[in-house]
Amino acid sequence: MVLYLPFNHHALALPIQRALDVYLDAVGTGLEIFSEYSLGYESATFHEDSWSNIRQMLSTADEEYFLDDEEDEQLRLMQMKNQFDRMVELSSEERGVTGYGFFYWARLSWRVPPKSQMSLVSFSWPTEYLEACGPGRMREEMMALAALLPYASGHAGLAFSSPNLWGPSMKNIHEEALRYPGLDVTHGQRELGMHVDGVHWLNFLGPEVLSQVGGAEALRSRLHSPSTTVQSLEGGRALVSLGPEPQAGDVLRGDTLPAYRELARVLEPWLFPFPDHMSWRDCPPDTARRWWRRFLDE
Repeated sequence: MVLYLPFNHHALALPIQRALDVYLDAVGTGLEIFSEYSLGYESATFHEDSWSNIRQMLSTADEEYFLDDEEDEQLRLMQMKNQFDRMVELSSEERGVTGYGFFYWARLSWRVPPKSQMSLVSFSWPTEYLEACGPGRMREEMMALAALLPYASGHAGLAFSSPNLWGPSMKNIHEEALRYPGLDVTHGQRELGMHVDGVHWLNFLGPEVLSQVGGAEALRSRLHSPSTTVQSLEGGRALVSLGPEPQAGDVLRGDTLPAYRELARVLEPWLFPFPDHMSWRDCPPDTARRWWRRFLDE
């Protein structure tokens, strides 16, 4: 689950901490869940001070901090190079990927941030968790997390689990990615703005994004798949659900996920366009583009 947040950390600190608490209450905090964490690019194994370090990173001062006012030029340049204000990642690479994960990336705190730049937060669970609690309960947990956060848009569904901030290495899984179109292989788009990051099982639309696509009623009138629902939410938001449970699809068996393709066609003018610089190393040419537009071109 990935949510895009058009705010600086000062406005997100409390909502992010509440959401993390809700997530941890459900999945636990033991070493069998998370064995390492990162507050930047360097990872560390959990020790007695780890959680206090994480909480400190997610805290905020009474007054908002702006990078424009930073007098330490080296610190300002370092943050600009890193491209984030705050970062927290909880993972389990040290002991093998468990499927649980939390990632928070707060955008640089400029007084007037670029309109396209988003903060983002993601939560992950293993498929065994989904199977144990059922898709209905899983959907409720995701909706509860989303309700705590001021998202512009977001999504949830099946994905390849990867501790890599830029997504998994595609060399060994690009054929599976193309075969099973319902599986996500990205880690979010930090320059998303008010675009929509593809089509997924659950599609969260914030007020501005929902308004630009015509509102919940307009979406309902254009989506005819019997498995698709459009649910209006508080605050002028909506959730588009593509079926009662997430689907991987399988193009080799003719399961091309027609409900996903229908939503992609409706949202195409607002979908984040394929980044021309994007390529998958050691994969056949144009593989990344084929995957990106898998619900539109094939």
